[in-house]
Amino acid sequence: MSSLITPDSGALDTLDLADPRTHAEYDLTQVWQRLRKEQPFYKHRPVGGSEGFWVVSRYEDVSTLYRDTTRFTSEKGNVLTTLLMGGDSAAGMMAAVTDGPRHNDLRRILLKAFSPRVLTGVVENIQAAARQLLLDAVAREECDFARDVAAHIPLNAICDLMAVPQTDRPFVLECTEAALGSDGAAQSPAVAWQARNDILAYFEKLATERRKNPGTDAVSMLATGTLEGKPLTMDEIVVNCYSLILGGDETSRLSMTGAVAAFLEHPDQWRALLDGEVGVSTAVEEVLRWTTPAIHFGRSALEDVPVGDRGQEIKAGDIVTLWNNSANMDEEVFADPGRFDLARTPNKQIAFGYGPHFCLGAYLGRAEIAAMLTALRDIVATIEPNGEPRRVYSNLLSGMTSLPVVLRPA
Repeated sequence: MSSLITPDSGALDTLDLADPRTHAEYDLTQVWQRLRKEQPFYKHRPVGGSEGFWVVSRYEDVSTLYRDTTRFTSEKGNVLTTLLMGGDSAAGMMAAVTDGPRHNDLRRILLKAFSPRVLTGVVENIQAAARQLLLDAVAREECDFARDVAAHIPLNAICDLMAVPQTDRPFVLECTEAALGSDGAAQSPAVAWQARNDILAYFEKLATERRKNPGTDAVSMLATGTLEGKPLTMDEIVVNCYSLILGGDETSRLSMTGAVAAFLEHPDQWRALLDGEVGVSTAVEEVLRWTTPAIHFGRSALEDVPVGDRGQEIKAGDIVTLWNNSANMDEEVFADPGRFDLARTPNKQIAFGYGPHFCLGAYLGRAEIAAMLTALRDIVATIEPNGEPRRVYSNLLSGMTSLPVVLRPA
């Protein structure tokens, strides 16, 4: 496995959490430990000509701020990049960057597509796909787990949920990969911008068709949904489709790849899964905690808020970032958090966020990881590294875009 650089945990004044290279190339374990212990509310220096921002690292503080929709808002953006650029143009339209009654109404529309009746068929397809992908990978022996297996399971699941035609799915995957991150430090921002616009244009076309011929899929629910008695605008439909496809694809894919990488580094846990010493459902929660693919979410302060025990105060308008990856390694909540332990209970991981904005697709994400772990346990005997992995370059996502392995059959 490729090694990450461990920075000097004392050099906080040079830390740049907005830079994708920081997360792709450095092991920040000691930095997060120091922040949780000494500066749980840390005011990050300004970077790249933008303003500074607050970094919240402890589990208790992160979960408290997620619940606090009175003093903190998502409506100016919910990720660091858009917040530093002045806000999210989808605010008030996309459920993820909308608060209050309007947020609740948008969630209700989207939840119709996540009903047990709809999800039953989707989950069955996930389980069948996971088995077939792994059977194919074992037959070849050599594979890139990220690209050949993990990339297909969540994408097909969310595309099933949105009834995206099979012929369009490779294009959608290509766009989602480019929109949120890359496997190199040199990707131009213009590439991500173009990918986001391509996704929006694609779903505008699909939503127009579903308004004429609706089904039971998520795009149809949005295309025929109403807010305050009025149909959703095309902009509202499209940005929520965008949110679903990116959120539903990237995070599960990175978690599944991260699980296999963890098995390479912790063979005792692979053996525990293989021998049935741990259940799949318990293992899923530890995979989510260990990988935490969405490493932060952001908020903006609506008023002055005293924080911590050092006389600090978040000012109205300040950007506040909540770091899930640090919270999921908090020593005050998780015993021996640096140990990958599939039998860990209780496991109150917050990889899906917390509070009113808790991930709509959490059930689906868990089902995807469970299907992959079950198929691995049933089909694969040994996992061996077969080359250097490549990490995603992003300040929002953590994981690997490439993981070459050899899978040998049971």
